Amino acid sequence: MSKLVPLEDDLFPPFEGFPKEGLDFLKKLKRNNNRQWFQQHKQDYLDYVKFPMQCLIASLSQRMIDDAPEIDFDPKRSIFRIYRDVRFSKNKAPYKTSVAAVFELRGKKSPAETPGLYLHIESGDVFIGGGIYMPTGEQLKAIRKAIVDRPKEYLAIVSNKKFKKEFGGIQGEKLQKAPLGFPKDHPMIDHLRHKQFYVGKEYAETVCLRARFLETVASDFVDTMPLVRWLVKATA
Repeated sequence: MSKLVPLEDDLFPPFEGFPKEGLDFLKKLKRNNNRQWFQQHKQDYLDYVKFPMQCLIASLSQRMIDDAPEIDFDPKRSIFRIYRDVRFSKNKAPYKTSVAAVFELRGKKSPAETPGLYLHIESGDVFIGGGIYMPTGEQLKAIRKAIVDRPKEYLAIVSNKKFKKEFGGIQGEKLQKAPLGFPKDHPMIDHLRHKQFYVGKEYAETVCLRARFLETVASDFVDTMPLVRWLVKATA
């Protein structure tokens, strides 16, 4: 087994469960999504939402060191900011009502989304998964080309019994017709029509309250990694 990366104990102690106060905060934020309320309760966000999520990420950095050494689990960089970018949105609510993190390849240089793992917690829902959610046009072309060029390699992942049992199959939006440049009777047409390539599992919010949530996340991430690695290779 690889040597574990030591946690910064003074900053991020081992994850012991997401506090109920954190879910309560996110629930209240949905009803009070304004700057005045948030500023009055910002310490609750820091104590009960952001810090526990960072502890979870720090613990994942140890737990996943053998199963996904190429993925960066960083308590400071991986977590999404709570502030929404409202410049081009009709929804002017200033804050996200969830806490989420994305885990991508170590040393990533491109600003574009790359294949990775994803974790999302909000009041009423927990999502664990990975893949690529919004591939660029070039990435989508590369993925479809890889499916056509190496169909057995792709099918070995998405048709795997455990993969299908855990996730059902590739999720996300699909084209109604064959993508441009592919005949409608292509043997891989059902796979080529995907516009998104990700998988994931949803859980009740209470799953994150327990210390063993760490193992739930890690197990789902391990099951997701074959797809992530295939996508990394396809879009390289």
